Amino acid sequence: MTYRHGVYASQMPTSITPPRRVSASLPVVVGTAPVHLAKGGAGPVNKVTMAYTYAEAVELLGYSDAWEKYTLCEFIYSHFALFALAPIVFINVFDPAVHKADVAEGAATFADDEIKLDHGDLLGPVVVTSSDKSTTYVEDTDYEVDRIAGVIRRMATGSITAGDTINRAYTYADPSKVTAADIVGGVDSETGALTGLELVNEVFPKYRLVPGLIVAPGWSSASTVSAVMTAKAKTINGLFSCKAIIDIDDATVTRYSDAPEYKNQNNLTDPAQVVCWPRVKLGKKTFHMSTQLAGLMARVDADNEDIPYASPSNHNFQMDAMVANGNEVWLQPEQANYLNGNGIVTALNFIGGWKCWGNRTACYPANTDPKDSWISVSRMFTWVGNTLILSHWSRVDAPAKRRLIETIRDSAQMWLDGLVSRQFLLGARVEFQADENAVTDMMDGISRFHVYMTPPSPAREIDFIQEYDSAYFSTLFA
Repeated sequence: MTYRHGVYASQMPTSITPPRRVSASLPVVVGTAPVHLAKGGAGPVNKVTMAYTYAEAVELLGYSDAWEKYTLCEFIYSHFALFALAPIVFINVFDPAVHKADVAEGAATFADDEIKLDHGDLLGPVVVTSSDKSTTYVEDTDYEVDRIAGVIRRMATGSITAGDTINRAYTYADPSKVTAADIVGGVDSETGALTGLELVNEVFPKYRLVPGLIVAPGWSSASTVSAVMTAKAKTINGLFSCKAIIDIDDATVTRYSDAPEYKNQNNLTDPAQVVCWPRVKLGKKTFHMSTQLAGLMARVDADNEDIPYASPSNHNFQMDAMVANGNEVWLQPEQANYLNGNGIVTALNFIGGWKCWGNRTACYPANTDPKDSWISVSRMFTWVGNTLILSHWSRVDAPAKRRLIETIRDSAQMWLDGLVSRQFLLGARVEFQADENAVTDMMDGISRFHVYMTPPSPAREIDFIQEYDSAYFSTLFA
């Protein structure tokens, strides 16, 4: 050691570790987008893509009002335009190079200088030849094409005469060829590349954000998709967890009374699931309820410092009607409560406009454990767990001595005390207990901290007890 003579100063690590911020309701949305309409003509396919604004999402993924074909566009509009929340993580599985269809040569005649094709969303060149096929016309010289609408227009300066009959051949995007298997995804055996829902595991490594919600509007009603959504929500990167929001198929279940049977038959009974029925409308636009529920959860969280301690129930959706299979649905409070009592979230127009109605995860009523069955309580447990993992990851592989144990325990306790003082928790404590830390485990490098916590339960029932009291007749003689 170098010989020293004088006064010196040095620094040591802070004994208290500040917590990492975890986005409680970051939505990871899996579905289809018109990426052939994206800027540059080619958007991401089976890639994790994050956007903070409506314009950015449209630039990256394209946009179409044909939401039944392009389900991610529904979420783009709802989350950015209606709920004004960001960011969103998208996983698009529609591949224009694969999910397409060719239309062979066929005759068509110009009427008012236009030919309306049977399909829009055209890909690549539209080949136009004369009726005898002796002449191949040139696009933007003899004709122009509206690829979105699927319209060929004759150019007056070109060589096609008015009212001509021509032959045309083209290729169009066909998202109907996307299947539930594409949404589920998997791992490429040759390249190891992930696809579909498997890409949820790439969100944190790529963006350092933990998924809060997994949504697949238009697809989650398929049992194979909902099962994988649930599996991913329960274990992300082997560490984190979140909630999967799942729609009951309103084309199959058109009456509220049939929803619980459908829920049970399709194994929608897990604490990681939030199940909803039916769809909601705003003007002429129809939304899967999972889309708006994700936005509402995020809005309620944003109103509470991005802490998911409050239920989305009894907060307003962005809607003016509720529909099942295209038909309006009106639920009375007792009917909506019947769904709630079976672990299904719905909408109710009773006092204060159209509101989300329901506090329970899908495990209810079979599982009544508060940490599992309440949406808000369950999300708080998930959020606290995710935050503790991130906040103390830097301590992994440090020497497991007394100072480390005290630093972890005291840091976690101070953070939880802050949540208690702001009433996000009713109470919480962290203990390092001897009976939970066997010597053999500690020899193997395992330390266990026991976190006791109580998030507030939603006030789902408020009762006023009224009684006639004849003693107040005495006020007549005062």
